[in-house]
Amino acid sequence: MSAVTAPETRLRAVEPTAFAGVFTRETTLFRRVWRSTTFGSIVEPTINLIAFGFGFGALVSTVQGIPYVQFIGTGVVASAVLFSSVFAGMFDTYVKRYYMKTYDGILATPVDVPELFLAEAAWIAVKSGIYGCAPLLVAMVFGLPPSWGMLAIPFIGMLTGFGFAFMGQWFSGIVPSIDSFSYVQSALVTPLLLLSGVFFPLTGFPSWVQKLAELNPLYHCVQLVRDAVFGWNPVDDLGHVLALTVFAVVMGLLAVRALQRQLID
Repeated sequence: MSAVTAPETRLRAVEPTAFAGVFTRETTLFRRVWRSTTFGSIVEPTINLIAFGFGFGALVSTVQGIPYVQFIGTGVVASAVLFSSVFAGMFDTYVKRYYMKTYDGILATPVDVPELFLAEAAWIAVKSGIYGCAPLLVAMVFGLPPSWGMLAIPFIGMLTGFGFAFMGQWFSGIVPSIDSFSYVQSALVTPLLLLSGVFFPLTGFPSWVQKLAELNPLYHCVQLVRDAVFGWNPVDDLGHVLALTVFAVVMGLLAVRALQRQLID
């Protein structure tokens, strides 16, 4: 007589095998769409770099002692990370949850909500870290000198991309319809971009605006990228890393909670 075995008990909040399965699925699907996805994620920031770098660059030669094309080139790295992470988190997650019902099939396997969205956010973060390097390469063509600190930029992009991917996932779980994303883009994403120091320094703003900008995670990404290129400021940069880490953790908790309510509860 065979003994009845008890069902396997989950000992961890995130099982590595389940996480790896979802992550592998994302990489497999990416092989089919990488051309179109990569084109949009790289070309738009590069156009912004060229347009602003040579447009405003003809009027403003240097900013904070840095040639403007190099100032904007390092800043656009952050905008490339932002666009490739937050919009993927919003639209891809919403479509797969609401229209395609992809998550219903995945959650029928030994995968839980935290593993599912952590893996998807991790894949978005990896892509964001890579895409963020494209404007930097273009800036190097136009005179930005290479430095060893540039090797850290993909990791800065990944950390920033984690937070914004989770933020996008969170919005995908709380908006009433996909049309509501236009409000998110206009009322949140655009102000985050403009108050981050990507296109111009924030020193000309009132002090309260500068303080408010310090709550902007994209601002911390911009500062880290510029410090990586032009010279580290260890104490300040540690604070930037901490701010991005806290942002990613908070957004991750909010995203999992919202999507757990939509998919399970």
